Amino acid sequence: MPRFLLLFFLLTTALAQAQQLAPPATVAPAAPLSLQQAIAEGLAHNYGILLAQQDEVIASNNVSRGNAGQLPRLTGNLTRTFNNNNINQQFGDNAPRIVNGATSNAFNTNATLGWTVFDGLGMFIAHDRLKTLRGQQQQITRATVEETVEDITNAYFAVVRETGKIAALEEAQRIGQARIDLTQARVDVGVSAKVEVLTARVDYNADRSLLVQQQEALAAAKITLNTLLGRTPRQDFRASDSIVVARDLRADQVAQNLAARNPRLAQARLGVDVATYDRRLLRAARFPQLGLVGGYGLTRNINNAAFAGTVLTASTNQVQGFNYGVQAALPLFDGFNRRRQEQNARIGEEQSRLRLSQTALQLDAETAQAFIRYQNRLQLLQLEEDNIKLAQENANIAFERYRLGLLTPLALREAQRARLDAATRLLDIRYQAKEAETRLRRVGGELVPGAAQ
Repeated sequence: MPRFLLLFFLLTTALAQAQQLAPPATVAPAAPLSLQQAIAEGLAHNYGILLAQQDEVIASNNVSRGNAGQLPRLTGNLTRTFNNNNINQQFGDNAPRIVNGATSNAFNTNATLGWTVFDGLGMFIAHDRLKTLRGQQQQITRATVEETVEDITNAYFAVVRETGKIAALEEAQRIGQARIDLTQARVDVGVSAKVEVLTARVDYNADRSLLVQQQEALAAAKITLNTLLGRTPRQDFRASDSIVVARDLRADQVAQNLAARNPRLAQARLGVDVATYDRRLLRAARFPQLGLVGGYGLTRNINNAAFAGTVLTASTNQVQGFNYGVQAALPLFDGFNRRRQEQNARIGEEQSRLRLSQTALQLDAETAQAFIRYQNRLQLLQLEEDNIKLAQENANIAFERYRLGLLTPLALREAQRARLDAATRLLDIRYQAKEAETRLRRVGGELVPGAAQ
């Protein structure tokens, strides 16, 4: 009877110790990071977004009437020259006139004005083309932002997933330690063989090995997210959000958003407009060009060795005044190059339409694949959410039966592995479902609120 009481006391003590949480770490906890904070930091510091925004600024700067050729061009010139020459002049049989070290200087300045007033409306076409290029770059920036936010979201929830797997392995370790304590207690009172303790320790060490590998996976996931956020890869943090999957996305709504808001599709549409403007610019070059020209000039020459008959003297010549007029040009023949350029421009315009159709088809295919994956993962998610409850209940019952000596160590280990596998599958499926949801939102142009234009 005392032996039975001792065994019961040891088993109860081991179980109570197994249910206690691990003592708090001595190191300072990592700072929490929410998904919203990660996205805000990524939008501010991600290098891909920063580069795209700089390209957008360049495209905006290019939209000007001067760049389109609508404004006059004013040019100023200034020239000053000095000469030191040896002069030898001879007229007929007369004696030569020789001057060594003769100096002279010239000063020339002018301002010229040119203004094209008609070029077949090419300047207006060019201005519209520049505005379209700006819009195209804005769509590229939008696409870069949304694709980066998708990457950040997936990387963030990858950290959440790997953290959840560590929690599941730590729970398995706590149960494994409790199993070791229980088995050791049985060995101490002589009701179990030492081989059971050794087996329990082997299984415990196997779980520790998995935990070490999982810690490496978590560290790699954090480095990936830190890189996307534009900060040092070694900066530690703790993901504070959990994976919550929306279950109400509809295929028709996603397709409607795709046609109206997807930036890549909008970029392709604007590409067709740019190609059309290119063709129209070449067509405008066939028309006459009419411009106004004008200017003001001052020219002064000083010659210190000028001959007036036989007398050596200095002379000054100065001319100044305005000039103005009309300039016209009509292309007549250029070896059929312009016709070739127009033919190529029409081909380029057709290519841009083909690229638009190709982009629409690719996005439709991407959406269909993502939606099928989304629906499939929702079904699997519901299945795994039900399964984890069963696996948890089965593991609890198995541990209790093992504590009472009614279950073999192998059966307990199988129950533990089934619970760990179920928890891992649930985390993976939940992450994959969220990944599919994020892709659908990105394709529909609704991943970043306020980004649609």
